[in-house]
Amino acid sequence: MNIAELDILIEKVADHDMDALESLYRETRDSVYAYALSVLKNIHDAEDVLQECYINIYRGASGYKSQGKPLAWILTVTRNLCMKKFSETKNRVELTEEEWADHLEGFSELTPEEKTILKDCMSLLNEEDRQIVTLHAVSGYKHREIAEVLKIPLSTVLSKYNRALAKLNKM
Repeated sequence: MNIAELDILIEKVADHDMDALESLYRETRDSVYAYALSVLKNIHDAEDVLQECYINIYRGASGYKSQGKPLAWILTVTRNLCMKKFSETKNRVELTEEEWADHLEGFSELTPEEKTILKDCMSLLNEEDRQIVTLHAVSGYKHREIAEVLKIPLSTVLSKYNRALAKLNKM
């Protein structure tokens, strides 16, 4: 789905169109969940943020001003909810081996070997690098969009992404 179509869905959500909210959810849920999981490192908290994100989108869609960046807006909502979740729990819990394995089972297109490699690779990266790689490689966001969402300079995103890829390539 392209940017214009996402903008139209958000406009329809602002008019309380539940079908549009469902379509928006289907189109963006994987990216929202992957981002929340990369930040929170807790499956249950990421699922909570996923749900709250679309509730907040439904409530706040009327205030959305299209600037050609609907995905950045959605991920900003997600990021704010993740920060709120941190302040509520005041601790970060890494995914256990079992939780990470359970999460990877959802990726049916990956072989068991690929799932093992993915798990090992992601454990090499620090939190911010993992977020950048997840947003770009998994969710397809452009580096400038990632910079906006994470509120860091584009040059930092580019250098961290390239260093993370170099580290992953060594693996």
